[in-house]
Amino acid sequence: MRTALIMEGGAMRGMFTCGVIDVLMRHGITFDGAAGISAGAVFGCNFKSGQIGRPLRYNMAYCRDPRYCSLRSLIRTGDLYGADFCYRVLPEELDVFDREAFRDSPLRFYVGATDAATGKAVYHLCTDGGGEDMLWFRASASMPMVSRPVKVGDALLLDGGIADAVPFAFMESQGYTRNVIVLTQPKGYRKKPASGMPLIRLLLRKYPKIAEAMAVRHAMYNREMEKIDRREASGAALVVRPPEPLRIGHTEKDPAELERVWQIGVREAERRLEEIRAFLAG
Repeated sequence: MRTALIMEGGAMRGMFTCGVIDVLMRHGITFDGAAGISAGAVFGCNFKSGQIGRPLRYNMAYCRDPRYCSLRSLIRTGDLYGADFCYRVLPEELDVFDREAFRDSPLRFYVGATDAATGKAVYHLCTDGGGEDMLWFRASASMPMVSRPVKVGDALLLDGGIADAVPFAFMESQGYTRNVIVLTQPKGYRKKPASGMPLIRLLLRKYPKIAEAMAVRHAMYNREMEKIDRREASGAALVVRPPEPLRIGHTEKDPAELERVWQIGVREAERRLEEIRAFLAG
């Protein structure tokens, strides 16, 4: 039996996930593998490096910094979230990402992204938190229309949530059969079709397969939620989700709001801590 922690994206709803993983780390709960999509990747990687509180700390410190996330950054660089600041300055200088701890951890950490040429999900096993891994973290969280595709090898990659919102099926295919899934929407949430598809297709005209995936993204998401609900009901997976809608902006600039959502994650993880332990023990 191999265990995994699987983390949905959702921009700053990911502060909920940060609260959950901080509790898991504080209580020494471990897994054989983990996988993250978008915010679930860029925040969740701190579970492998063992850095309790780091994503909350740097988001609160820099959420109002135009180098981190701003219209100015989008206009100047093509990225709403500044790539150089987020993936070099911040982890190397301002709030250092512990690459040595990441490398030495036995946890196998996977990141999912979407191939811009095919519109299909692709996955990467992160090994050392170095340059290639950082490119995958960035790609996984590169939201379409407000981010440049990220070149990794011969591929151009974008946000993993376009093609695979929650990579539980991928992790099952890798042999992980006892999975804790962290979602950032409450039970019963279902996604509606994207509004403004003609504009989306226009803005993504260089990447028609991404536009096609965006058009059916709601159906993909809703199918995944139905499958997760069935796994939860059968006891095959344990799902941790917010008890109510988090009501936080995708690019939230209020540190108090970030901490509020983090606290919801902390409370929910603490409430279910013994249930999680028992589930992982089999």
